[in-house]
Amino acid sequence: MGKKTIEENMITEGIIWKQLLIFFFPIMLGTLIQQLYTTVDTIIVGRFVGKAALASVGGPAAVLSTIVVTFFNGLANGAAVVIAQYYGAKDKGRLHTGLHTAYLFSIVVSLVISVVGAVLTPWLLKIMNTPQDMMASSTTYLRIYFMGILFTLVYNMGAAIMRAVGDSKRPLLYLVVCCVLNIGLDIFMVVILKMGIAGAALATVFSQCVSAFLVTWSLTKDYDSMKLQFRELRMEASVLKRELKIGIPGALQACAYGVTNVVIQASINSFGTDTAAGWAAYGKLDLIFWTVSSALGAAVTTFVGQNYGAGKWDRVYKSIRVNIGISYVFTGMIIFTLYAFCEPMYHMFTTDPKVIDIGVYMLRFLMPSYLLSILLENLDGGLRGVGDVLWPTIFTFGGLFLIRLPWVMILTPIYHKVEILLISYPIAWGGTLLFVIPYYFWKKKKCFNKICSEK
Repeated sequence: MGKKTIEENMITEGIIWKQLLIFFFPIMLGTLIQQLYTTVDTIIVGRFVGKAALASVGGPAAVLSTIVVTFFNGLANGAAVVIAQYYGAKDKGRLHTGLHTAYLFSIVVSLVISVVGAVLTPWLLKIMNTPQDMMASSTTYLRIYFMGILFTLVYNMGAAIMRAVGDSKRPLLYLVVCCVLNIGLDIFMVVILKMGIAGAALATVFSQCVSAFLVTWSLTKDYDSMKLQFRELRMEASVLKRELKIGIPGALQACAYGVTNVVIQASINSFGTDTAAGWAAYGKLDLIFWTVSSALGAAVTTFVGQNYGAGKWDRVYKSIRVNIGISYVFTGMIIFTLYAFCEPMYHMFTTDPKVIDIGVYMLRFLMPSYLLSILLENLDGGLRGVGDVLWPTIFTFGGLFLIRLPWVMILTPIYHKVEILLISYPIAWGGTLLFVIPYYFWKKKKCFNKICSEK
């Protein structure tokens, strides 16, 4: 794998669908492998520790850790969009500044999150109505996870920067190495040493430490157009402001999803441990879909960002259209596979028949409605690539806080049925799309009118 230079950039030239697929596959595989960290924890803990431990790792602990990581990833994506635009414009000076600002920012933020998260863990679990038999194990897992959050966030920022300049292969390679390490450590610490949930958390943290080291090493060695130099680490105010201007709305959007997931998790917990365990296992299968969907969203954001920086507006909107088509092909196959074969898949996590039945019902109820989220992911990703995040974020907030949350908090307690809670997902996606679709076409028309007026 040679060094990456601006002159080698293929995203702003050539056949879009081929380059989208070449760029997308490593992102998808890398995200799938990254999810294996926690999925392997869940499988091993569920099989060798018990269903209460399964509910702890896959339930409240997963929700809280996901909120943190997705919030930071929103910030990282803001930095990545700016870096992609600098890269497309071949602005080496700003590219250098953007890299060092983003990397140092990830370190500072992770240290703050580590301390605050470890201190607030018991309180956070309590407000989620975590059952008493899950409280101790969830606290142990989360505190260890938070103490090692530096490695997770540094890796995610580094990988986002690599993808922003069109390199999706190196992050994949590093994750393969670290996933194998994680599986080995899980087996050793949980099965052999009998360390329980603490062993699973330590295995994840150590593996992510290795991935963070590899990404950092690569940024110091493998790119001619930008090179990480520790003595150059500083946060340039103007660049940080631009990265945060794009990143904060995306981070708040991700955090909004996390907040609603906390409320939903609290509602799920009210149905008992069996339902919580079924939901936890469902969440791991559900991640297969979201991994592919988010990878396609990341791919279109990078393509749009670089072509926007290069001033190639025709490729900006064509890449969005092409990516929507690719998304429906790939995610459609996943929806069909999960719907048809989810029951045997649940046996990876538990042998409890009641938990399996609940999980199968949840998955088959929700999966068809995911077709709505695919379109939403692509339109949001495309708008994010051109730096337009404010209105899409406002629309998302409306769908979550004006539709999904009231539905869950008001109707679910009244009827106390799982399907009432589940239907909040497609209703919120549909409501958001009613605003995002016309806004997207208005934005597109505005951009092309501007281009015509400048000719």
